[in-house]
Amino acid sequence: MTGHDVRQSPSFSYSYVIVIMTFIIAAVVEGSMFSFGIFFEPLLNEFGWTRAVTSGAVSLSSIIHIPIAIAAGKLADRFGSKQILAACGFFLGLGYLLMSQTAALWHLYIFYGAAVGVGMGLYWIPLVSVVPQWFVRRRALMMAIIASGIGVGQLTFPPLVNWLISVYGWRTAFVILGGLIIGIIMISAQFIRHAPSRTDFSLYGESQKASASTSVDTEGFSFIEAIRTRHFWILCLIYLSWLFCLSSVIVHSVIHAIGVGISPANAANILAIVGVTGIIGRLVSGRLADKIGMKPVLMVSFVLMSLIFLWLMISGELWMIYLFAAIFGISYGTFEILQSPITASLFGLSSLGTIFGVIHAFGSIGVITGPVLVGLIFDVTNSYQLAFLVCAAMAFVSLISTVFLPLKQDRIEQDSNLEL
Repeated sequence: MTGHDVRQSPSFSYSYVIVIMTFIIAAVVEGSMFSFGIFFEPLLNEFGWTRAVTSGAVSLSSIIHIPIAIAAGKLADRFGSKQILAACGFFLGLGYLLMSQTAALWHLYIFYGAAVGVGMGLYWIPLVSVVPQWFVRRRALMMAIIASGIGVGQLTFPPLVNWLISVYGWRTAFVILGGLIIGIIMISAQFIRHAPSRTDFSLYGESQKASASTSVDTEGFSFIEAIRTRHFWILCLIYLSWLFCLSSVIVHSVIHAIGVGISPANAANILAIVGVTGIIGRLVSGRLADKIGMKPVLMVSFVLMSLIFLWLMISGELWMIYLFAAIFGISYGTFEILQSPITASLFGLSSLGTIFGVIHAFGSIGVITGPVLVGLIFDVTNSYQLAFLVCAAMAFVSLISTVFLPLKQDRIEQDSNLEL
């Protein structure tokens, strides 16, 4: 079948292939990232490091991936995402393979902080930049489907890693995990294609493209124009606060549960529950966002996130912690699926990768500070109570910031009232 035949076929769109492959990549990358909390206790037991020091590897990876993410966004705008995502699989898998050889603290910071940081920097921006370019309609729903891959990864990888550690030890678990990452991501990346404007493939909703071609699909802010708007910086603040909360949960939720008397096996299920409810929440949120708009859906999610951290402060039983995981999965997943559609709605597609790359890089300050600050609070107070209160406050910051975003189904007009 030729490219021309594919374009003319009413029953086929390569957009579906893009959804499947990005779904798989998201599942593997995020599943491996969520699994770091499972390795936390074995590393502490073997080497006797503090929680703050061990969490520092996550912060270092976030620092390193900031410039990588910006570069990845620019490269995605220019060349497409295929090679970048393949490189993501290589560096991410290499980092986990090398973690099996950890014998000193500096190994942790080089293998996880540096190698994994490079891999993570090459992941999210090229992935989400692909989606709006392949879909004229239902962008939020398509992002929800793809981001459900994140939930699948969260559901499957933490229990798998916990089982691997219990049977083979943490070093062999790192080897197996690294091999899976390299193989699956690098193969899946080969199916990623340039945006339809550069290929003979059709895109989803192409029959409606004519009505949209004068707006978001063919026009957009340049990067310089975008950073001159207040909405760009509001979005940066939302991203920072959201990542602060997310990274803190990823790193500390399992070890917190173990500390209040939950068995390691049951504690590992926390991240799996986040994954399950995240799948449901993303799909529902994506559908609702396409119907009633992104802003009200996003505001509700941040209300839930703020309240559930307050709930965690009084949670000392398994069911209470599981309830936290369930609600957190729903709430955090909403912004995850709306990041790219929000950015495209506000600023258009012409520089989407670059703009979103810088927003993501700025937001990574939350990943840098979140796990370390939460770990430091525990080391000083021997409790996570104050840390959870800080997380609730950060979620509230995201809520208030969302109020000031002029989100609509189409992007905002570039006019003088946007200037700082």
